[in-house]
Parts: sequence; structure tokens; C-alpha cells
Amino acid sequence: MTQVNPYRSRFSKLGIVFCLGLLCAALWGQTPETGELRLAITDSAGLSVPGVVNLVSEANGYHQSFTADSEGHVIAKRLPYGFYRVEVQYQGFTPYTSLVEIRSALPNTLKVTLGIAAVETTVTVNADATLIDPHRTSSVNRIGNDEIQSRRASSPGRSVLDLVDAQPGWLLEANGILHPRESEYQVQYVMDGIPITDNRSAAFVPDFDVNDVQSMSVMTGGYAAEFGRKLGGVVEIVTARDKREGFHGKAVLSGGSFNTTNGFFQGQYGWGRNTLNLSLGAASTDRYLDPPAMQNFTNHGTNISPLAHFERDLTDKDRISIVFRREQAKFQVPNQVFQQDAGQLQDRQSFENSGQISYIHIFSPELLGEVDGAARNISASVSSNPFSTPQIADQKRSYLEGYIKTAVTGHIGTHNWKAGVESDYASINEFLFSQITNPAQFDPATPVLFNFHGHSPDREESAFVQDQVNLHNFTFSMGLRYDHYNLLVSQGAWSPRLGAGWYWPGADLLIHASYDRVFQTPAFENLLVSSSTAVDSLSDQVLHLPVKPATGNFYEFGITRGFWKKLRLDANIYRRDWKNYADDDLLLSTGISFPIALQSAVIRGEEIKLSIPHWGPVSGSISYSNSIGTGKFPVTGGLFLGGDAANAISSTSGSFPVSQDQRNTLSSRFQYQITPRVFVALGGAYGSGLPFAFQGSLQDAIDQNTAQQILNRVNFAAGRVRPNFSLDSAAGVVLSKRDQGSLRLQADFLNMTDQLNVINFAGLFSGTALGSPRSVNLRLQWEF
Repeated sequence: MTQVNPYRSRFSKLGIVFCLGLLCAALWGQTPETGELRLAITDSAGLSVPGVVNLVSEANGYHQSFTADSEGHVIAKRLPYGFYRVEVQYQGFTPYTSLVEIRSALPNTLKVTLGIAAVETTVTVNADATLIDPHRTSSVNRIGNDEIQSRRASSPGRSVLDLVDAQPGWLLEANGILHPRESEYQVQYVMDGIPITDNRSAAFVPDFDVNDVQSMSVMTGGYAAEFGRKLGGVVEIVTARDKREGFHGKAVLSGGSFNTTNGFFQGQYGWGRNTLNLSLGAASTDRYLDPPAMQNFTNHGTNISPLAHFERDLTDKDRISIVFRREQAKFQVPNQVFQQDAGQLQDRQSFENSGQISYIHIFSPELLGEVDGAARNISASVSSNPFSTPQIADQKRSYLEGYIKTAVTGHIGTHNWKAGVESDYASINEFLFSQITNPAQFDPATPVLFNFHGHSPDREESAFVQDQVNLHNFTFSMGLRYDHYNLLVSQGAWSPRLGAGWYWPGADLLIHASYDRVFQTPAFENLLVSSSTAVDSLSDQVLHLPVKPATGNFYEFGITRGFWKKLRLDANIYRRDWKNYADDDLLLSTGISFPIALQSAVIRGEEIKLSIPHWGPVSGSISYSNSIGTGKFPVTGGLFLGGDAANAISSTSGSFPVSQDQRNTLSSRFQYQITPRVFVALGGAYGSGLPFAFQGSLQDAIDQNTAQQILNRVNFAAGRVRPNFSLDSAAGVVLSKRDQGSLRLQADFLNMTDQLNVINFAGLFSGTALGSPRSVNLRLQWEF
């Protein structure tokens, strides 16, 4: 087996009773912080008017148009919390504008009466009034449809990841692994109301297709009690489209450097109370992962992602939503030079099949109930040919999960509250085979062959209650959550959540602070083998202590300030105190990782983001993050053998920078609208460099055939890779625009200076990863 780097059930009876009680009482699947606006448009005589509704929230990046049905009704679903400008227009009538607030899952109903033009007038409300959400108690970054549509080009499997990475506090490491505020494998996605807590990166389970995404919310603190299990950062994704009659959709075709091609088609049909959405995305590239060598050996990859979504409003008070999704990726593991010379070929593939159902019933204008259920099956494998070196590694693992959540949401006076329970029942299977082909790279006592097969059930239950109170310019949020985890260890914890905000209208200033107590479960990938006594056969010195859940205290203080109703400044300072801080170890360059936990860690930093939603022809943002992360020994979990095991056991004190400790990170992108149909954009990214733990000298790296260009980008004295920088540009043109659709062409030029960026460097045992060189991409999008 390999040497590795040391840095790197049951259901509760009460839960079942509560869950069944809510299920029988009421079953509307919402993402946790979204609501709904229902409009009824009439004229002064009370007759229905099929007007056009424009809905805008600058704080949420939301710009959407709707056409009312023959009865004058419009339903805008899954709106992120905040203020919205509503504008209603119809030929021959005076336009109507107003400001509405969405703050609960309960639908907000607005009745609009249009007056005859030149007879009645209304007060105009500008979209600038929605620049700041005055009732937030924490930081949150919204990514709207405009930003998604004009996004920079991404490698297959990374489109959503790149959008999240542009937000302050996030770091995208090798092979598309996101790190929020220096957390490893602790990102929670909420896909149309269902939490997904496994690693969503190119090397694990494929990323979601961004063309299916309507909007995103990105959070790193001030979590509602509804969120649990993985809380390094939370990404809410809304894929469902709003109801429109008839057939419409979009088609996207793109291609560029490294023989990269992407195709996507989506069709949606609405009739009566029903909406059916079908989509299919596929991609292929010759640079799927971040390679360890300049030559980009064996790096072909493909993925495919079909999705089906059906939604029906059974009545005005009942709705059901059903989603089926599949993600599939097949790719090669890039070789180092000596592996390519030996003829190594390693293949990986991963599959995910999932289905989810959501049902909501509105009891009254002040109370609704919901139930959400999901089932997923994830499988992943690695295979190596006989020429692989220094070892042959073959792996198969699977994860079968069933999830259910029931909740009730209410509104009483100034209170918006929610309470619920959730249960997660999973089964984990792992198989790992290893055969050493180059004994010189291992401890002499390490056996040549190793086989492992393990199975274990995973049982997790939780309950939560939360409330938000609005008192004039003050807002208070509070919540309490209980989690129980039973996999290799059994542990439970209470997690209080508190937040407060104060808005000063005269200065357009929001001050907020929050506290989160978190309980985070370990990553399940290869958790069984790294904690099994079976690895005793590999060495008389081996460390395989079970990985325990992490607990932490998160503190955040921030301000949001508006300038001239056009520009928004967000600034935060934070601190995270961890116990059993989660990290991982990598098996050579195979991408197989083993979860570990450090005794403790402290993460602290500052973030700032300057946003221009729309200021004349200019829009965009620039963000900066400064963070420092320090971890402490000893280590549990992982797969430490021989001398590494001895070091891990004996190292009971001392601190070191965590592997995601990039001190300074800068990201920006600005767009200029030359004409209503033509735009140009310029953006860039800077990182001060990650630490590494190469256990050798510069000569050792040269002996491993590491290219001199790579070594020039590594500071051995400081133990960090040198700063990286990338400058990108784009240009786009709307080739055709009509009431029923548009045709849009965009060209992206990435890393225009062609700088070699070393993302990670840790020698043989943790792998080297190189960023992409200069590349181009063309994207053609047709909406109909």
C-alpha cells in the first residue's frame, strides 16, 4: 500500500412518529429560503387582463418576465428571499409598479388593477430600491439568470463550480474541489429542496449542468437551523422553470480548445395546471482533470446528464413535483512522465441516479406543510492496467441513500417560523485492491497485495425549529437543531443558530452578525477502508482510528452598504473554531482519497465584494478574501502506513497550515454593454498559492522527472506554490431577438497570458495539478 501525507441505526422512534404525523397532516417542495408571488391582474371593471409582468431584484440578480394567462394570473415560483420590483404592463393601460417582499415559503398574493392610460397614474418604483435586502442577518451571494447566461466558459463538469468559486471565501482546488472558508469536503448542495452532501467535483460525482440552473444562492455563514450535516458552505440550486403555457426551451452548443465540445437541449411544455421539463446535456474533452505533467497525458473525459421534471398544481392549495436525474462521467487519470513511459492507463467512472418528490399543502394564508423525499444511487470505480506504477489500484464503491423531510411553515405577526424533521438512511459498499509494482516506493515490509471489501449502514436523523422576527429596522433570526449520526461511530449534538441585523435607511447600510454551532458528518468516500482493522495486515505500524463528526463554532460580522443606488459593498470578518477538523489523504495520483480528521483547527479571515448589478452599460463584481487556517495534531482516519503511521501517532502537538490555506484570493469580472445586442467582458483571478508537504529535496523532484517549468513555480523554501494569475475576456452578440426567443453567440478567451499555474504540488504522494493554459471557447445559445 502507499505512503501518504499526514496533512492531508436505526431510526429514532420519536422521529418516525413525528415524521408520520406531519406526513398525514400535510404534504409544496421549496428550497429552504425561497418563496412565491401570485398576481391577479384585472381592469377597473374587474375583468381579467393578460398583462406582461416584469419582476426585478437587484440584490438577488433576478430579472424575469412573465405573461399572464387568460384569467390574468401569474405565479412566480422559488423566489430567493428579498425585495422585488413588480411592473405590470398591457397595451392601452397605465403601467403599474410596486415593491413586494418575499420572506416566507407561504405565497405572497398581489392583486393588480390597471387603469386606462392617461386617466390613472401610479407611483414608479425603481429597481434600485431592491439593491439591498434590509432583513438579512448574514452574508449571502445570489447568482441570477443574467450572470449564468453570460458566464465564462468552463471545462466539462465544472460550470456550477466556477460560478461558486467566483464568490468571496471560496477556493477551487485541483480537479474542481470546492473549499468554502478552507473547509475540505464540507459543501452542501440543496437541489430543488433536497440536500446533497457528497463531493460534487470532476473527479468524484459529476457537477450539475449549469444550463439546467435558474438561480443559485451561496452561503458561508448565518445558517438557518434547517441546514445540517455539511456546513462549510451551502449552495442552493433552483432548476425548475416557472410555468408558461405551450412549448418552449433552449439549445446550447459550444466547443473550443482541447477538443472540447458541449451540447445541451431543454424542452418545457405547459398545459393547464401541468408543467413538464426534459433536458439532456453531454460533453467531451481531452483535458478533463488537472494533469500532473506539462504534456497532459491520458486525460480524455466525457459526461452526460439527462433530467426530467414534472410539476402539477393539484389545486390552488396543493402542488406536487417529481424530478428524475442522472449524472454520468467516464474519464482517464492523467499520468506523470514516468507512468506514461511505463505504459500506465487508469480509467475512472462514476454514475448517479436520483429521484425526488415534493408535495405541499396550504392550510391557510398563515400556515403550510410540506414533505420532500428522495432516493439516490451513486457508484464509482477505478481500474488500472498491468503497466501501472508504482502500484495497480482497482476500486469499486457504491452509496445507496433514501431521504425524507417533513416541515411546517407559518407566519404570525412579525414572525416567520419553520419546524421539521428529516431522516437519511444509506448503505455504503467499498472494494479496494492494490498490487505494488515498484517496491522501491514503499516500506520494505509492505505486502505486495491488499484486498478489502466492506459494507456498513449509515443512519442519520435530525429535527429543527427556526424563526425570523422583523421589528422595524431590526431583524432577529434564531434556531435550534438536533442531529444524530450512526455509521462507524454513534454521536449526537444540539446546534443553536443566532443572527441579528440592523438597517439604517438614511445611509443605505445594513449591519449584521451571526453565530452558528455546527455538527458535520465525515465524508463517506473510502471511510470504511481507512477505518478498518483489515489494514493491520499491511504493517505492524498502522493507524486506522475511526473518523468522528466535526463540531465547530462559527462567528461572522459584516456590513452591506449601498452607494448611489447603483453599487453594493459587502464586507465580512469571520472565525471558525473546529474540533475534529475534516481533511483527506490522496492515494498517489489516482484520485482515490481517504478521509482524516485533525484534532482541531482555527480558520479566520476577511472578505469583501464590490458589486455593480447595473450602472448604465456596466455590470459585474470584484471580490477579495484573506484567510489563515491552522490545524493541530494528532490525526485520525486516513490510511497511514510504516513511518507515516509512527509519525501520525507520535505527533500529538504542533500546528501547521491546513492544505487549503491560500492567504489571498482575488476574483473579478466586469461586463460592458456596447449596444443592446453586443457586450464585452474582462475578468481575472489571483491566488497567493497553497502550501505543500513534499517530503524530499529539489533534487528528489528532479529525479522524478518533474519539468523545470513546474519547479520554477514552486517555492521550496516557503513550502508553497508561487502565486497564480489568470486573465480572461469575452465578447457576445445577440444575433436575433424576437418576442418568442433569441439567438446568442459568445466567445471566451481564457488565461490570455498563457501563464503556467501550479494548483497543487506535493510530489509523488499527493500529486501535482496544473491549471489550464491559454484556451478559447465558442458558445451558441438558442432560446425559443
